[in-house]
Amino acid sequence: MTQKDIELKELLDIESNSRNTDFELSYEKPDPLLIAKRQSDDEAILLCALFAYGNAKLIVKFLDSLDFSLLNESEEKIEKWLKNHYYRFQNSQDVIMAFKSFRRLKQESSLEELFYQGYKKENSVLEGIDFVIQKIKEKANYSSQGFDFLVGNSLKRDKNGFIKEMGNAPYKRWNMFLRWMVRKDSLDLGLWQKIDKKDLILPLDTHTFNVSLKLGLLSRKTYDLKSALLITEKLKEFDKNDPIKYDFAIYRLGQEKMI
Repeated sequence: MTQKDIELKELLDIESNSRNTDFELSYEKPDPLLIAKRQSDDEAILLCALFAYGNAKLIVKFLDSLDFSLLNESEEKIEKWLKNHYYRFQNSQDVIMAFKSFRRLKQESSLEELFYQGYKKENSVLEGIDFVIQKIKEKANYSSQGFDFLVGNSLKRDKNGFIKEMGNAPYKRWNMFLRWMVRKDSLDLGLWQKIDKKDLILPLDTHTFNVSLKLGLLSRKTYDLKSALLITEKLKEFDKNDPIKYDFAIYRLGQEKMI
């Protein structure tokens, strides 16, 4: 490593260690993980991640308004209780269909097992994400702009069937969900055992993208999946077995405008 890399690793180690505490999650410092940590169902935790776009305080406020126990109730009850719920790009029907499709998924198989079916081919979290998205779409049998934005669309592939690095979005909310489920520390839940944390990809959003550029973790100016993969590879130089442990710190540095 260069001297600059050594100094950068020291900075990120200090930041990630100091922020690895329950005190980082509060209504004063809102993060969707605050609500996700209260859930017992993987499907509820995934919904917390997928609705996590926009202003952090508004995300937490909306997630607080949801009754995730509806995932264990009838579809009629889901319709009744969520008929007035909407969030940004999702109208009430989109929210209802998200709960219905996740309920149907939950009755068929565990979310970890479904994800593992895609992941195990090449230890690829992208294949796992793609597999689960397809399953959700099958269970929903429903499409709208709001619902498709929430769940995501199948990843674009090249003519040989490989997932494209360029031309795909970073799938930030899905990768954040995986960070929560696979890593285990004071912040992350560590509920899944079958996925290796060394295979995780940085959940790239505008905060982490801009901070990564300023810190020199990335020189590429395009916000896409390839940039998320490049930053992840750089972070592997600092910790090859757990590169995404730095994600929360990088995100907060941007959110708090420290860099």
